[in-house]
Amino acid sequence: MSDAPLDPRWPKVLSLSVHEFRTPMTVVSGYIRMLLKDRAGPLSDQQRRLLEEAEKACGRLSGLVSEVSELSSLEAGTLTMNKQRTDLRSALRQAAEQLPPLPDRDIPVALELSDGAAMVHGDPVRLAQAFVALFVALRREFVGADSLVVRDRESDAADGARTIELRIGDADAVAALETDPERPLFDEWRGGVGLSLLVARRIVESHGGHLWGAPGGHKTGARVVLPLV
Repeated sequence: MSDAPLDPRWPKVLSLSVHEFRTPMTVVSGYIRMLLKDRAGPLSDQQRRLLEEAEKACGRLSGLVSEVSELSSLEAGTLTMNKQRTDLRSALRQAAEQLPPLPDRDIPVALELSDGAAMVHGDPVRLAQAFVALFVALRREFVGADSLVVRDRESDAADGARTIELRIGDADAVAALETDPERPLFDEWRGGVGLSLLVARRIVESHGGHLWGAPGGHKTGARVVLPLV
């Protein structure tokens, strides 16, 4: 994450990369599907298992290419946003429902939200997508935490505008976010989550908001601030 000016060639490089990766990947996945349908003759059980694993890997690559494509559009400012009056708290609940389960443990999302609606001018689908990415990435860092906490607080900005602040993370990180005003840069370059965090930050910023990390070096927390309508 950097405040340096964006090189205008960067979105074009991403867009070109999507095209160059997608074409051979489509061919490979197509042939794998043909083999799994016994188009080239019957398969042994071992051959079928190997091809099924290759198909899953192609699926993961396809998801990554889609993220690169989305990042390219966000960087270029060409991604379509269906912005409308949106209840941010509903978007958070939607994100919690969409969160995929962890393979080895259960870490539920504890939405400790204020009553009523928190209206923002935004795309509900894109906002939920950004929150899912944040939830997934933060939960991956948990060691002994038993839940992902999400708390909100409405306040007035320096210019008089009304904002909502979200504090997301394990109990220790959320406590630090509530008592420490420091707003360090959020580490969006984390392994194992593809480019979803880069996309998430740009979605937040495209809604006039900001994404920060938690103070004190807590990798298990994040602070999101968005303007209210």
